[in-house]
Amino acid sequence: DEEEDYMSDLFIKQDVRPGLPMVRRMKEAIQKEEKQKEANEKNRQKSLKEEEKERRELVLKSALGHENKGFALLQKMGYKSGQALGKSGEGIVEPIPLNIKTGRSGLGHEELKKRKAEEKLENYRQKLHMKKQANEQAADQFRVRFKNKQEERKMEGDLRKSQRACQQLDTQKDIDVPKETWYWLETEEEDKKDEEDKEDECTSSDLSVSEKLHILTAYLREEHFYCIWCGTTYEDSEDLSSNCPGDSAADHD
Repeated sequence: DEEEDYMSDLFIKQDVRPGLPMVRRMKEAIQKEEKQKEANEKNRQKSLKEEEKERRELVLKSALGHENKGFALLQKMGYKSGQALGKSGEGIVEPIPLNIKTGRSGLGHEELKKRKAEEKLENYRQKLHMKKQANEQAADQFRVRFKNKQEERKMEGDLRKSQRACQQLDTQKDIDVPKETWYWLETEEEDKKDEEDKEDECTSSDLSVSEKLHILTAYLREEHFYCIWCGTTYEDSEDLSSNCPGDSAADHD
């Protein structure tokens, strides 16, 4: 386009507010760029690969004609267009698809990529399986620890119950000192004293809760004919053995 004459009336009448020339030039530049893109799209020439691909697809879509030597030989042997191959017509109808290699990679590269992808997927599945097994194992271990903790708390409660019963029964027989220090429940003062004299503690501290419970239960039965599980004091050992269901928590469940 020819530039406008700056001395003409048309140029003088134009809006000359600040910033408008810049906006007008930007719009003109954008319009010019869009027109150039449209022209490039129209004039763009197809590459050799695109032209080759289009010609190949066109040929593959078209059926074989009589000028094809192979097709002519099939017709001489009785083949008709659209008929399946084979003497009894059990063969294929459509030709085997043509797989053209367009890349620059070597033979077997696609198989190698496929095998690596399968190996990667298998490794991922194995990791998921191992993670699942680890989670299940951790959950089982937590359940076992929780169950053991509950059983331990139950035994600690049974031991305290046995200690209170032992102290009460010993006191009734005017026994002022327990046979073992842990046979009775310790008071707060005794607990503080035990903390100060930890080095002088007897070997009873090495016993587990279940061992202490078993020993103290046997003492109550032999000394007082008392069954902690029944909560009953019997007259003698014969009365205890004949009327008490057993001598352990499992026997009383």
